[in-house]
Amino acid sequence: MFDFIRTHQRLMQLILLVLILPSFVLIGVSGYTNYVSGDQDLVKVGDSAVTLQDFDQARRNQLQQLQQSSQGGFDPSVLDNREARSALLESLVDRRLLVNTATKERFSVSDAVLRQTISSMPQLQENGQFSPARYNQVLASVGLTTRDFEQGQRAELALDRVLGPVALTSSIPPSVVGLVGKSLTEERSLRLLAFPAEDYEKDVTVSEDDIKAWYEQNKQTLELPEQVNAQYVLLNEAAAMANLPAISEEDLRRYYEQNKSRYVQAPRVDVSHIQISVAATASDEERKKALAKAEEIAAKVKAEPASFAEVAKAESQDAGTAKDGGRLGWITKGSWPANLDQIIFSLGKGDVSGVVDGPGGFHIFHANDVQAEQGESFEQARSKVEAEVRRQLGADRYADMASKLTGLVYDNPASLQPAADALGLKIKSAAGIARDRLLSSDQVPANAASAGEDAAILDDVRVRRALFSTQTLADKQNSGVIEISPDTMIALRVEKLIPAHVPELAQVSDHIRKLLVQERALAASRKAGEEALAGFRKAAADEVPEKFGSVLTISRMNPQGLNKSITDAALAVEDDKFPQYLGISVPQGYVVLRVEGGKAGDLDEPMRETLSAQLAQAWGKAEEQAVLREMKVQAKVTMLPEAEEALSGEKAE
Repeated sequence: MFDFIRTHQRLMQLILLVLILPSFVLIGVSGYTNYVSGDQDLVKVGDSAVTLQDFDQARRNQLQQLQQSSQGGFDPSVLDNREARSALLESLVDRRLLVNTATKERFSVSDAVLRQTISSMPQLQENGQFSPARYNQVLASVGLTTRDFEQGQRAELALDRVLGPVALTSSIPPSVVGLVGKSLTEERSLRLLAFPAEDYEKDVTVSEDDIKAWYEQNKQTLELPEQVNAQYVLLNEAAAMANLPAISEEDLRRYYEQNKSRYVQAPRVDVSHIQISVAATASDEERKKALAKAEEIAAKVKAEPASFAEVAKAESQDAGTAKDGGRLGWITKGSWPANLDQIIFSLGKGDVSGVVDGPGGFHIFHANDVQAEQGESFEQARSKVEAEVRRQLGADRYADMASKLTGLVYDNPASLQPAADALGLKIKSAAGIARDRLLSSDQVPANAASAGEDAAILDDVRVRRALFSTQTLADKQNSGVIEISPDTMIALRVEKLIPAHVPELAQVSDHIRKLLVQERALAASRKAGEEALAGFRKAAADEVPEKFGSVLTISRMNPQGLNKSITDAALAVEDDKFPQYLGISVPQGYVVLRVEGGKAGDLDEPMRETLSAQLAQAWGKAEEQAVLREMKVQAKVTMLPEAEEALSGEKAE
């Protein structure tokens, strides 16, 4: 509801922290004493430090977590930039400071608080209740013991006690909530008349002299950075799958039979039972008595199968299923002992078995429903089977090729050709790779890396860093093999180094022409809009000029998708000055507004409570940050020169 507030809070660092820190918890990094100084300090925090080892480990955790959450669609370059590295290092410093404070002040939490916190975690619940089975399953899936997880959670809760009380005690005066609420809900009714710049482009003429003049005056802005043209070999799933040998029909059938459960569902029965329990130590007389009772019940339900569930509720001594009418659910053939399996799967739908001597006593079974074997025959599933076999063969071949690629690249440092020939890979080339980015196709005459199918890979910071390393740039050797993802590897070499330069006029002529056309079309749209605005202001105020759109009602909470400058201008019009015409320049051209009316803001009680809570939360976060800044001053947090290298990406992981 209050998107306006959220979009105006500078909380990106906090959001990044929230994304990163849970992974620390899951590997046990969050304990008080788990921080061990590495060989190289980056930031001094009191008597301790954030080390390069801490920073590199956090980056790996961050990358791994985001790769998993994006299901293979994650671009590593999103995190390999100075802004992301700075935010990560800042979060590590903040955390180290909290750990130091919590340790020094001996903050701790009770077992009761720990149990309550863990039991309230949604991912550990089933049907809204804490599930021990789910708890063990989740921990097993990430390779954690309950002891490690609970120690990590206890440490997290203790850390929360450093700044938590600051946020919890923050509050916003009702008068402030009221003023903010009125500002957010204040409304204006307006109509728009747009003058898009693109409508004027057809009338713009740009001469060669115009282009040359602009080039002479602004050519330094066109300077291209140092760049390389590179050769590379790419090993990925497609390369591994290429030229796989044909798969015989016999091998396909064998795979189908070995994995038949993936294509065919075995017969199954939805079964219920009535159990008359017999203890393992029961006497013969007790067993006879139990058997007689079971046979009596069996005769009753055989005569009237529809009563099975009611009889089970009343007579079954299996407390776990009796309340559900004895229902055990779907049983797949082969999942029970052979003697029981044979009896269960001899029943038709609605049939009741005789008395069966089984685990825990005597049983009477009822088949609620029966499903025969169903699924795809080999002929029906053949294309799927072949695709799966090919994928497995491709994965095996990829692993073999990856192992060989590394050796071939290192054994032949002056050329990628031996590796390409041995593995059947194609040597590709790409131009316009700078240290910090791929140059656009407008800036590169031909074969621009940014326009190729491998652009995302070539723009990976590890690739660009390798191309500008001493090994490849000065020594003219192959780069090492770079693993972009578990199924993509690349090796490169520099084909040509191009120093920083200003391109020739002919190369950038089209680019300059576009800029001039856009600039002049924008000026023409502004001129047309201003002339129209002057005419509207002279006309009768109560008449709506032609071409204006329908009435829009906007507020700061609901700007109707309008540009912020338009919203701000409309809401700045005072209540007693309607209608009023305004003109606004926007990136797409010029817009004339006719502001026709307005309404003072007002909050209902639910909105007021929500807004109050959100403002208090935002203010609490601001107070937390203020306290944290003062803690940094007192702890004499100092950024060391080595940190600059890490932030620039020059430190090797």
